[in-house]
Amino acid sequence: IDHDAHDGVGVDLVAMCVNDLIVQGAEPLFFLDYYASGKLDPAVAERVIASIAEGCRQAGCALIGGETAEMPGMYADGDYDLAGFCVGAVERDRLLDGTAIRPGDVLLGLGSSGVHSNGFSLVRRLAADKGWKMDRPAVFDQDVILIDALMAPTRIYVKSLLPLLRRGAIRGLAHITGGGLLENIPRVLPEGCHARVDADAWELPRLMAFLQAQGNIEPEEMARTFNCGVGMVAVVPPDQADAIAAELRDAGESAFVIGAIEAGERGCTVSGAVETWSARQPWSATHNG
Repeated sequence: IDHDAHDGVGVDLVAMCVNDLIVQGAEPLFFLDYYASGKLDPAVAERVIASIAEGCRQAGCALIGGETAEMPGMYADGDYDLAGFCVGAVERDRLLDGTAIRPGDVLLGLGSSGVHSNGFSLVRRLAADKGWKMDRPAVFDQDVILIDALMAPTRIYVKSLLPLLRRGAIRGLAHITGGGLLENIPRVLPEGCHARVDADAWELPRLMAFLQAQGNIEPEEMARTFNCGVGMVAVVPPDQADAIAAELRDAGESAFVIGAIEAGERGCTVSGAVETWSARQPWSATHNG
């Protein structure tokens, strides 16, 4: 709102719903939205609803309706409240409940488009403390304006994953949202399975490294706060991992092996993060000038 960045927020809203459906093995069918403000600004509302429609297009689901409410005195000038609701369907015998996951299975990471929709409390605090110039080129990428890098819409993985789900090629999916890799992967694991993620398996995106350096964030906190470049994790059979990764890449995803399932207590360990995700980066200066 402060930076008039309304054109991706609807995609974020849809993504949070449909990506959570796809990890259950369900295909999103339809979506409804709720938009409330103290006084409706038609120009802003049009941009927000257009971005919701774009998110639904990316997910292949129908935007069938919604509610727009004006409640004077309930919201500050310019503020609005946005919520979404999505229904999906999956055959009972295709439901992803984690029971098919076994030690030896491979963890495939699907690249994120940025911060996605989690970690913004910390981002906002860093922006205020460090005095970032949001309308300037990002220190870590001079070709991108900082606000655009931070507000890049959440990636929607539905269309690339559905063909694999329909033929039973995936044993589990974890949407990496609040709680990061450490807390989201264990949610899809059965008892007796432990996920070991290798931080050396992929390069921490420069945006993430910038945030870590600016906040002097410990690697463990990074793995609990941000997606660290991995927006979705797929658990797949080891003999099919390469073929599935190639199919995902053909579908437009950045897909790479990030670890494996081993026998042990249900949970997740990110190995090598302390050495690999160093906060000492050349772009650690404050965003001045």
